[in-house]
Amino acid sequence: MRSFKPKTLFSLAAVGVLALSACGEAPDDEPDTDEENGEAQAEDNPDYTACLVSDEGGWDDQSFNESAYTGLQNAIDDFGINSSTAESSSEADFGPNVDAMVQQGCDLTFGVGFLLEDAINDAALDNPDLNFGIIDSTLPDEPDNGKPLVFNTSEASYLAGYLAASMTETDTVATFGGLQIPSVTVFMDGFADGVERYNEDHDAEVSLLGWDKDAQDGSFSGGFDDQSAGRALTEQFLAQDADIIMPVAGPVGLGAAGAIEDDGEAKLIWVDTDGYESTDYGDIILTSVLKQISQAVYDTVEEGVAGDFTSEPYVGDLENEGVGLAPFHDFEDEVPDEVKDKLSELTEEIISGETVVESENAPQ
Repeated sequence: MRSFKPKTLFSLAAVGVLALSACGEAPDDEPDTDEENGEAQAEDNPDYTACLVSDEGGWDDQSFNESAYTGLQNAIDDFGINSSTAESSSEADFGPNVDAMVQQGCDLTFGVGFLLEDAINDAALDNPDLNFGIIDSTLPDEPDNGKPLVFNTSEASYLAGYLAASMTETDTVATFGGLQIPSVTVFMDGFADGVERYNEDHDAEVSLLGWDKDAQDGSFSGGFDDQSAGRALTEQFLAQDADIIMPVAGPVGLGAAGAIEDDGEAKLIWVDTDGYESTDYGDIILTSVLKQISQAVYDTVEEGVAGDFTSEPYVGDLENEGVGLAPFHDFEDEVPDEVKDKLSELTEEIISGETVVESENAPQ
């Protein structure tokens, strides 16, 4: 396995960009527990039902659907609520699946992903006595009973882009998406800016394949379920000498991982979950860009059970720890301390506002 050799680091320069104003505080990484018995501080609530509808990636996507499902299961365990789930296999399932949750009388129904935006929005308007949540999107009509759970992943992807540019041995890195939708391209925007920041700081020429931020044009697999499309795109990038690749495509990223594993030298950056923990490809994963979806779902259910549900959006960012970078795991010793220190400095710059990460796809 190839050992990465980072380039020499110089001083950091701030970049001027548009700030995100977070409307909600990020939840803690773990639910609150009673120190004496280790059990969640909640009573059984058998009269409350929380429900979840996946997008076409399904519950075992090792990405955002699975994270949302985990959050619901944790809430079930801790709050003693009832639940129901519906797994979508295509876009045609979204409306019927959401309607099925309504017919079951779900007190709170989540839709996972941008593609469920219309189905959740319509259901909220038609059922003002029930509550709804949408993950990775907003609701066009902003109903009082609908809560967006969104994440400014451009901030964490900025760090990932800087890391990739500092660790590449070929001066070429790459990214691609599943579909060209804001919750995908916001990752790609941040990654591009992180690479550009590295180049500015070091007078370097690391190339990024797969995304032109200015043109908002790049490479997409066409969905979130065709792993062969992810493999094909990745093989194209590898043929162009990319040695660090970040797929933003849910299960399609597993196809990318397979191609990288076969290559034997390139590395992967996973997204949404810690891919080292959630996939079988930990030995090729440099890091992951995290979204704390499971905890955001958990806390929203907790609000609903307590009768405190509001439509105020939750916006995860670096400051409230709703997004971030995963540990380097097997590459902990490969990433030099000077690179880690610079990533910490960049994090503080973003949190303080000295550096703000601009993306037209970021949640507002």
